[in-house]
Amino acid sequence: MISKKRFKSLSSCSRVGILKGEAEHTIPNFIRECGASLLVTDFSPLREVRKCKEEICKRVDESVKVHEVDAHNVVPIWIASEKLEYSAKTLRGKINKKLPEYLIDFPALLIPTRKWPSTDKFIDWDRLIEDNLRKGADVPEIEWCKPGEKAAMEVLMGSKDGFLTKRLKSYAIDRNNPLKPRGLSGLSPYLHFGQISAQRCALEARNVRKLNPQAVDMFLEELIVRRELADNYCYYQPHYDSLLGAWEWARKTLMDHASDKREHVYTREQLEKAQTADPLWNASQLEMVFHGKMHGFMRMYWAKKILEWTRGPEEALEICIYLNDKYEIDGRDPNGYVGCMWSICGVHDQGWKERPIFGKIRYMNFAGCKRKFDVDGYIAYVKRVVGEMKKRKAEEVVVDRKAKESRC
Repeated sequence: MISKKRFKSLSSCSRVGILKGEAEHTIPNFIRECGASLLVTDFSPLREVRKCKEEICKRVDESVKVHEVDAHNVVPIWIASEKLEYSAKTLRGKINKKLPEYLIDFPALLIPTRKWPSTDKFIDWDRLIEDNLRKGADVPEIEWCKPGEKAAMEVLMGSKDGFLTKRLKSYAIDRNNPLKPRGLSGLSPYLHFGQISAQRCALEARNVRKLNPQAVDMFLEELIVRRELADNYCYYQPHYDSLLGAWEWARKTLMDHASDKREHVYTREQLEKAQTADPLWNASQLEMVFHGKMHGFMRMYWAKKILEWTRGPEEALEICIYLNDKYEIDGRDPNGYVGCMWSICGVHDQGWKERPIFGKIRYMNFAGCKRKFDVDGYIAYVKRVVGEMKKRKAEEVVVDRKAKESRC
């Protein structure tokens, strides 16, 4: 069971047990303690991680070499492109040209024979887990996503319900239908937390391409081109989560219409509690809160409505990112920031017919959703999910209470 919380502290197993605290302090201290001469870090385009690594580099001894490896992408971000790309169209060719060089199997791992000395230091795991659970108690836990590398491989190619083995054939048809969440790969949480790599997923998908070329090509487009486009944006655009990061045409049109009259204006608290006049939007918000993941199509509609129902584009974007990062199991990710920026600020999109509030930003509405899928069916589906989770939570509370009473 995974709890969707934002861990700021670094915890790592070592010969001294668990390192707790800010990585800027714990990692340099650990390097000095164990006498390491090389530190290898993984790449992230996000400013908090980059700032943290910069601080670590300042604090480690000059004799320690620091290498950064982009294991997040198939083609390293700085090799795929040396500039901010405008759209998938401008990046796709550059990445495809590099895939023969980078989309290759991993070399065999050489297992080191040296063993770390054991420690007698006691670690109270139950208390450690309980402390972190308490910090994120306002976010419901989820049970559908089992953590770990083995679980990730099971989702990718398990014999019972693996994406490549059982669900690939319907991907091209069902991936945009919010009523069919199993039509998606379900891999984003594992990719986000580094429990499986995009390269491993791509290699396995390429091995089965003959079975369904169209579905595999669409999957690889999302897995490689679209993910790397998000990283490209966050890496080369320092304002990746603000209106300053929008293209000039989008920023102008949004500001031109910032003072347009809104039919509804909701506070962040009302939106967070799904207290709007739109039952479809409420369902998408509740799906995110209780299921930990909103369908990709609904996330676009969800974000665009926040633009329509708040006092201006700056507030809309701030609320959108806040809710996405708090409740999405794969939030706090380049894909999440670009998803919000695409929906509200037109990043990687084009200008459309001008209209109130949105200006030239792409518009989505309730009627358009009804034409694409069974809206009533989706709302009913979310109600079932939320109802089942609330019932399960109530049962857990009763069990916990009885357990406490028996101990007393």
